[in-house]
Amino acid sequence: MYKYETHLHTYPVSKCARSTVRENLELYKEFGYDGVFITNHFLDGNINIDYNTPYEEKINFYFSDYEEAKKLEDEIGIKVFCGVELTYKGTDFLIYGLDKEWYLSHPEIMDMKKSDELPFMMENGALVIQAHPYREAAYIDHIRLFPRHVHGVEIINACRSEHENNMAKAYADSYELIEFAGTDNHTAGNRQTFAGMCSVSPIVDENDFVNRVKNGEMKVFSMNTEKKD
Repeated sequence: MYKYETHLHTYPVSKCARSTVRENLELYKEFGYDGVFITNHFLDGNINIDYNTPYEEKINFYFSDYEEAKKLEDEIGIKVFCGVELTYKGTDFLIYGLDKEWYLSHPEIMDMKKSDELPFMMENGALVIQAHPYREAAYIDHIRLFPRHVHGVEIINACRSEHENNMAKAYADSYELIEFAGTDNHTAGNRQTFAGMCSVSPIVDENDFVNRVKNGEMKVFSMNTEKKD
């Protein structure tokens, strides 16, 4: 099976990340992954740039880690793909299938409610996944669900508890949403549990991934491991 990380944060774009692009790519190569999606926090989330920076400059900064990773993929021997994590008061969504040019062309998304923004992205070909929907934390005042505005649900998030993931699975089952998985990695190898999506043949690009997920051709997985010395 071909294994892909679908939920990965890198430094310096994500303010909460602790590991560089190179550190992450080398780690995932060592652990047998065939590719990674870099899904840093978008402009509405924990991005490491001043809020008042002009939109185009922020977009260029946002995609800088992904662009660095693309330059390294042949050297390290692992495929790199683009994703985005949107945020609304601690409720997060993973977006796949839209590229830098699309985001540059649509600054209006920053003024949209999530209940409008998510369908708009779906209409433009995006795959929309609600990440860790039952995450509990001091900064989250309540759990928000968007079952009519997503394709799927992250039922395995390697950073969340078994209870939170089980609740996410029940949510996906109840609304017949796509089951999805990812590590939500912020620290490269400083962890033992990893997750993602796998397929019987390698994915070609982001659009291929989107189509395979929608068609049920990719499956969730998780694994426990320890970084090699």
